[in-house]
Formats: sequence, C-alpha cells, structure tokens
Amino acid sequence: MGSPFRVTRYRAQVEYDGTNYYGFQRQRDGFSTIQGELESVLTNLAQHPVFITGAGRTDSGVHALGQVISFTIEWRHGEGALQRAMNANLPEDIAVKCLEETAETFHPRFDARRRGYLYHVYNRPVRSPIHRNRSWHIARQLDLGEMNKAAACLIGQKDFATFGLSPQGDSTVREVFKAQWQEEEPFLVFHIEANAFLFRMVRSLVGSLVAVGIGAWSVDDFYKAFQERNRNRSAAAAPPQGLFLASIAYED
Repeated sequence: MGSPFRVTRYRAQVEYDGTNYYGFQRQRDGFSTIQGELESVLTNLAQHPVFITGAGRTDSGVHALGQVISFTIEWRHGEGALQRAMNANLPEDIAVKCLEETAETFHPRFDARRRGYLYHVYNRPVRSPIHRNRSWHIARQLDLGEMNKAAACLIGQKDFATFGLSPQGDSTVREVFKAQWQEEEPFLVFHIEANAFLFRMVRSLVGSLVAVGIGAWSVDDFYKAFQERNRNRSAAAAPPQGLFLASIAYED
C-alpha cells in the first residue's frame, strides 16, 4: 500500500529560455507562457488543478536563471520525485533547478529581499546568429568607463520614475544595491540588484546607459534625465532578449 497523499507547499527555482514564450504570467488568450507550462505539468501530475505564484513577471522573450515559484499540491512521492517528474514533462527550454518543501506562509514575491538581473550586450561589429536570442547586438563601440560612471549614480534609495512604472501603487522609489557593467567575453554584462524593480526599469536603464556608451548622451545628460523623474526622459528601452532574471534573495 502506497504512502498517503499529502497536501504540501513547495518552492522551486526555475531556469528558462523565454524566447518562445509570451512572458512568465499566464495569458487569458491562450498564448504560451512559463506559468502556463508549469501549471499544466503540475496539474497533470497531481490530477487536480495546481496554481503557481512567481517572484517576478518577466516579459515576452526575457529569460531566467533563478526565477522562484511556489505552489501547493497533493503528492505522496517526495520532493525529489516531484522535481524529476516535472523536468521529465516540461519543455526543454524550462527546467526546475531545485525544489523543496516550504512554509504555508511563504510568498516568492512578497518575501523577497532583493532581486538581481543581468543584461547581455554583444558589442561586436558583426552580429552573431548564435547569440541573437540572448543578447542585444550593438555594432558601435561602447565606452564601458562612461557607462559605469552613469550607473554609479543609481546606487541607493532613489526615485526611478524616469525608468519605469510602478506595478502596484504609486511609489517609484526603489533601493539599488549594485549597478555595474563588466566585460564577460563575448559580452558586456550589466549587473543590477535592488529590493524591487519597476515595470521595464532594467531595460530602460540599459537603453539609457547604452546612449551614454555610444556618445549620444553624456553622463551629465543621464543624471539630469534621472533627476527629472519623467518617464518621457528615458532613452528607448533595450530589447527583451538580452535580459535575465538572475537571482532572488530571501531572509533564509
């Protein structure tokens, strides 16, 4: 006789290539999403509806190395078996990297203390077909030093209204802990960590920092646009395919 079913809450870390999906969040119109794929697999495994909550709602074409989800399921085979079953049934561009039982009160979004994103720029004269879905190709040489001077003014608790819209409420104040460009062959990679992000904030920041890098803006231009707290003062947002949700940090 098998073990009895247990109603258990789990949290999991999920990696995905967002190229073929209309973002993370489930869509009413039936478009394929990361949340939809995960819920479909879990519902089939459990033979009852399973709904997941994610730490962040990535846009269409955006990737994740460390998305965190939680869900409650009737399951009797243990967490290792559940992780293996999910990965055996998920598409090849989605994988559960780790999975564990968690408290009933755990919420992947509201319990998060900081989030980290990466943005990859392929800064070469000739585009790369291999990297086209995971980076922004910019042929003009970028000035990494000037981009980092501009990025330095982002550190701290500040109003980021120029670079995004609040997904909830009216406040556009966020605390940024890290904002830095690094050379990581074959890319220039923007690392940013904050307590939370506005809608389109990272892509708008990258687009504006690249304007500094190509010489269209000075560092002072960037700072003035930032200080004006006017959404219309941002440069065009960077395209989605270079963006990765890299990490979510919690108290534990």
